[in-house]
Amino acid sequence: MSDSLETPQGRRIAYHKTEGATPTVVFLGGLKSDMEGTKAVHLEAWAQARGQAFLRFDYSGHGESSGAFEAGCIGDWHEDVVAAVSALTKGPLVVVGSSMGGWQALLLAKTMPDRIHGMVTIAAAPDFTEDSYWANFSDTQRAQLENEGQVSLPSDYMEPYIVTKRMIEDGRDQLVLRSALSLPFPTRFLQGTEDQAVNSEVAYRVLEHAEGDDIQLLMVKGKDHRFSDTTCLKLIEMKVGEVLLSPKVV
Repeated sequence: MSDSLETPQGRRIAYHKTEGATPTVVFLGGLKSDMEGTKAVHLEAWAQARGQAFLRFDYSGHGESSGAFEAGCIGDWHEDVVAAVSALTKGPLVVVGSSMGGWQALLLAKTMPDRIHGMVTIAAAPDFTEDSYWANFSDTQRAQLENEGQVSLPSDYMEPYIVTKRMIEDGRDQLVLRSALSLPFPTRFLQGTEDQAVNSEVAYRVLEHAEGDDIQLLMVKGKDHRFSDTTCLKLIEMKVGEVLLSPKVV
């Protein structure tokens, strides 16, 4: 049974929190994913076994939290992240972001740089509303977005995504690859070479753009966007453990 938190914006966020040693590991899921996903639940069990504080939660419009997915946008979910971290954790954080959660992790690093001890991302997808959705929309889709307020995109993983005009416009206010991106802490980017949702070019672009003295990208041959088989889960554990033990870069 999850607990819940009301954000300053009036949204109800469902969460599971494990008490333990800091830094607190915070898992940020992907678009239309939820805190019951394989990676989130596995990492929670790993954290509990080592006595590490851990937090997983659902963004508004996701999982058990309030609201409709179609009503949300990157900025709303960033507010949810800030609210959950502010209310439910104290001290340093190791942020683990999957796909859209990778974008959220980078936004959190810009908002709360002093709280971040380290970061691990899995198929991070920063700026995808602009560089993937908008950039690849046809003239017909762009017109539909303007006239109807939304377009529907097929998904390999679930029912079609509804992309709203608000999501695209808000996304432009949340971009992290157009200005300086300082990551002054141990950072590990994980990426599968067979990822069809976030291609390897994105991973290399983030690596090149980010500024910091301890940033690594690990490409894993043959792994896809799910990145949740036994090998991948062990790799996530290893990299989160590595970051937890790393001294923060000064």
